[in-house]
Amino acid sequence: MQARENTSSPAEEEPHGAARAERLSALAQQHGALVTLMLVVAVASFGFDTFLTGDNLENMAVSSAFLAVVALGMTFVIVTGGIDLSVGSLFALGGVLAAWGSQYGTPVALLLPLAVCGLIGLVNGLLIARARLAPFIVTLAAMLAARGILLSITDEGSTTYLVDEKSFFARLGQDKLLGVGVPVWITVALFVLGAIVLRRSRFGQYVYAVGGNEDAAALMGAPVARTKIAVYTLSGLCAGLAGALNAAWLVSGVTILGTGMELEAISAVVIGGTLLTGGFGFISGSLVGVLLLKVIQNVINQIGSLDSAYQQVVSGSFLAVVVIAQTWLGRRRRML
Repeated sequence: MQARENTSSPAEEEPHGAARAERLSALAQQHGALVTLMLVVAVASFGFDTFLTGDNLENMAVSSAFLAVVALGMTFVIVTGGIDLSVGSLFALGGVLAAWGSQYGTPVALLLPLAVCGLIGLVNGLLIARARLAPFIVTLAAMLAARGILLSITDEGSTTYLVDEKSFFARLGQDKLLGVGVPVWITVALFVLGAIVLRRSRFGQYVYAVGGNEDAAALMGAPVARTKIAVYTLSGLCAGLAGALNAAWLVSGVTILGTGMELEAISAVVIGGTLLTGGFGFISGSLVGVLLLKVIQNVINQIGSLDSAYQQVVSGSFLAVVVIAQTWLGRRRRML
């Protein structure tokens, strides 16, 4: 029998190969952090008997919830090509305001930090979008201002406001539903909502368009200024809510929290596959990035002989590797 002749030409095969390579690059950017997380969890499970215990998993989940809420708002900001350095201070300020407001009831404890932190985020957005100031400078100033407000209402940090452990507000941070802490359920719900908004709504399309090419987005009729104002306001709201939930969990407004949290949030978002240059990112990836950072921190604590400073070293190394990989994959996709 005569062999079947290959009728496809090299010119036809080349586009298929390029498309396949582009898909693989996109998958690596989107799911690389998830594969890494699964590998780290597998190694930790075999290496430490206490890693997969219920108490350890619950502690990791609850402690991850607060950073995850902050990272959720940060994802929207970074997808637009911006940055928000104020979220750590807003997180701490939100916790103190929530603890102080809890004496007047749960609504005040929740709404006060949302109002104040959301307002600061709104001011950030207005200065960046309308005055065209650099996001780095604006949010750095907001970080210092929020920390100053925090110190002024706590007498330079000497006053710690407590939350009544029997109040409904404290139950939001300490109660469990189906064996899982309420903050974790709130975080999951927020991420589901955030994913729907970013991927399925017109506002989400505007966020991607502004991050991809701001001038082109404006020519297409996208409300560039309003989109920027909205994402920075959202970031402030998320930071304030995370601080309030943390205060409910700790039943106090701790003034020293939030230092360096903005860098953790940025690291989690970038590790999760969102490009710092904007225009590309996933809500689910940010959650995976948060979990990966927290698992690494937990593994270092499990080892015991390593100093806690190694957490920062490992996190920074992960971030450097991810940024290098993203840059390489992005250049490869453009070449294809």
